[in-house]
Amino acid sequence: MRCRHHCFAPFSLVLALFGCTAEHSHVRHRFDDAEAWAKRFEDPTRDSWQKPEQVVAALNLAPGAKVADIGAATGYFPVRLAKAVPQGHVYGVDIESSMVEYLTKRAGAEGLTNLTAVLGAVDDAKIPEAVDLILMVDTYHHIDERPAYFAKLAASLRPGGRIAIIDFRKGSAKGPADSEKVAAGTVLKELGEAGYQPVGAFDFLPEQFFLVFGRAPTGGS
Repeated sequence: MRCRHHCFAPFSLVLALFGCTAEHSHVRHRFDDAEAWAKRFEDPTRDSWQKPEQVVAALNLAPGAKVADIGAATGYFPVRLAKAVPQGHVYGVDIESSMVEYLTKRAGAEGLTNLTAVLGAVDDAKIPEAVDLILMVDTYHHIDERPAYFAKLAASLRPGGRIAIIDFRKGSAKGPADSEKVAAGTVLKELGEAGYQPVGAFDFLPEQFFLVFGRAPTGGS
């Protein structure tokens, strides 16, 4: 299934298409050596399957948009996002201080004054202001108590804001072991529990699913 940009589909339909498996056990890894991890995260060969330019284009961001990347690491996506929103601002959030220091230095070296690295916590992204888009790439499976985490994250979205989740498919040779991966159906279920609805899905990534969510309507008719 591919939906372009703000394509809406009933939650039950998307859930049925992706399937759902209950998964709650996962392992949090440490990424506290930014220089070492940069060799892996910024490896040019990653572009062939991560397709970063196509991902950024699919997000359809306005030049003045405000964006947060949770799990920003060494800046693979935050740097590209900052260049895509020259009149906006990007917050690269990570819970590892070494990653925050690395990204701060990188933003300065590349002259990206609209990119700010943010030290988050395991249960709070600590995004400094409400944003139009929150991106999470290969990070979802590291989060504990996900429905509660994303319910809290809603306060960091502007009206009409979106959350985009990209993570490794079950069966992919890339990423963590299958036992640590989270199925797309589980993401749909957990985000539904947190008060979101799917508004788009893209299928051009060979190793990952790419789902986009917005806040579900509240109140009566």
